[in-house]
Amino acid sequence: MSWRRGEVWLDADMLWFREAVAAPAFPGIGPRAIPSLAPPPGLVASRVRRAAWERRRHLRRARTTAVALSPAVVLALAALRSGSGPEASGMLDDPPSLTFRVGTGLPVAEGTTIGPPPGRETAASRRRESAAKAKAAPTIGWHHSISIGLPWSGSLADGTQLPLEGPDWVTWNPVTDSVPNARKRLYGTQHTIRTILSVAAAYRAAHPDAPRIVVGDISREGGGPMTDEHVSHQNGLDADIYFPRLDHRLEAPVAHDQIDRRLSQDLVDRFVAAGAQMIFVGYGTGLQGPSGVVIPYAGHDYHLHVRFPPPGG
Repeated sequence: MSWRRGEVWLDADMLWFREAVAAPAFPGIGPRAIPSLAPPPGLVASRVRRAAWERRRHLRRARTTAVALSPAVVLALAALRSGSGPEASGMLDDPPSLTFRVGTGLPVAEGTTIGPPPGRETAASRRRESAAKAKAAPTIGWHHSISIGLPWSGSLADGTQLPLEGPDWVTWNPVTDSVPNARKRLYGTQHTIRTILSVAAAYRAAHPDAPRIVVGDISREGGGPMTDEHVSHQNGLDADIYFPRLDHRLEAPVAHDQIDRRLSQDLVDRFVAAGAQMIFVGYGTGLQGPSGVVIPYAGHDYHLHVRFPPPGG
């Protein structure tokens, strides 16, 4: 019996059939009278070398895992590998690209977050976040801005920039569909920025469990055309405010059934009370307000477009 390439032999620690021959069954007949089926000596040596190579490979894998994980997790894994934990057998073959939640024995994919889904804020997390941000409110460089020309043909001199986010708002980039917006798209007159901030603060005070408001484009630094998204928004007097979502995600809604109409109507009412000249809303939103101020307009199904009067009337 000889070994051929591609064959797999049992581990060296296991006895082969008739590898160890018992004492002779009949007097006068020696052990060599029964033919042995043991593998040739060269194959035994090969199996011993292969077993030693496997042990070294497993040792290298364990060392690699130890380098990839933190010391606390390495200790926990070492205890599990030694058999001291009930989950030891389930942890041995996990690759080092996984991290582990100590005490459960369950692998958690690298990069997985534990907590609410991205973009969703629970009431408790919003209160904690608001309290933390209130202590470190963003600094705003206020300027005596000058709005020049019309919203669809104008410019802005010395505009004030709305920070990317704050205790009551985040900003949304309609070009990349992501948070935050680009800084260069968030310039307005001093009155525009102050009104957005005051409405956002009053709205959040009235609805502590409501998500922060999502602010879209205002104007570019220096004003002028925003040809990628708008015809207007040129003189620092226009601002897009996205309707609050029912799921509280800090994102622009993409369907009518995602909109919280009660909170959306409250925002409309607050901007009307703050002196908005016009507020454009989508035909399908059902939002209402004073005639000539709250105006149904195509292309505004998922955000309200607030236009403030020019300084001086």
